[in-house]
Amino acid sequence: MARTAFLGLGVMGFHMAGHLARAGHQVSVWNRSPAKSEAWKAVHRGAVANDPASAVFGAEFVLMCLGDDPDVRAVFDAFEPSLGAGMTVIDHTTASAGLARELAARCKAKGAHFIDAPVSGGEAGAINGKLTIMCGGEPAAFAGAEPVMNAFARKITLIGESGAGQLAKSVNQICIAGIVQGLAEGLHFAEKAGLDPAKVIEAISGGAAQSWQMENRWKTMTEGRFDFGFAVDWMRKDLRITLDAAEEIGATLPMTAAVDQYYAEVQAMGGARWDTSSLIARLDRKPD
Repeated sequence: MARTAFLGLGVMGFHMAGHLARAGHQVSVWNRSPAKSEAWKAVHRGAVANDPASAVFGAEFVLMCLGDDPDVRAVFDAFEPSLGAGMTVIDHTTASAGLARELAARCKAKGAHFIDAPVSGGEAGAINGKLTIMCGGEPAAFAGAEPVMNAFARKITLIGESGAGQLAKSVNQICIAGIVQGLAEGLHFAEKAGLDPAKVIEAISGGAAQSWQMENRWKTMTEGRFDFGFAVDWMRKDLRITLDAAEEIGATLPMTAAVDQYYAEVQAMGGARWDTSSLIARLDRKPD
């Protein structure tokens, strides 16, 4: 079993670190708010550190699950002096590919390894240990880290070199944005046409229109319930990263840009903490 440090015990990280502990790994945790660390220790076997450097000292694997680029850079800065040769840093934050490349270079200078490993699957995936992980980094480092990540993953794929995992996560978010918007419009149309949405979904869910979002969110969308995990605020952060990357590489993403603005409307409606299926709310509020 490995000696691990887990930095960031938010909606996802709390459960991911718990799976590491249950799998038998040694876990030292740190969170910006100490109360979260203490709450974690109350239900899991592991140690609580007062700062990132203390958590990382002596670890073989350092896992992060934070908010955005500035958070990742600040935490990395704090524990960088504790990095040693042979250690592997795994960043599960959805952040920019540019930051992943920067941190990979900084790890390499210390004789350590870096893997950008953003996750998909939401809070439910974290709770159930069935996340999908998209990775960027060196194959040898990935091979060493994969057994650790298996504690909370359903599928782990090495996409390419440093930054490739973050770019793949952007592809994931592009596709989700389009699917959720399409489902929202379809359900909105069915309602305006006077159709029974349950019968419509029964009819179309076995064909080409079927999706995870349709299977799991159509009913709650029609009921106006949007408390199922990944928040609009975080989706907008991810789409900002995606649109910035698109500009850098010359990709054209008109649908993604439009859906990003639709989410801005949801935020303005007070839905910043609603889940991403709340796109239907902005349609239902508009007059006929």
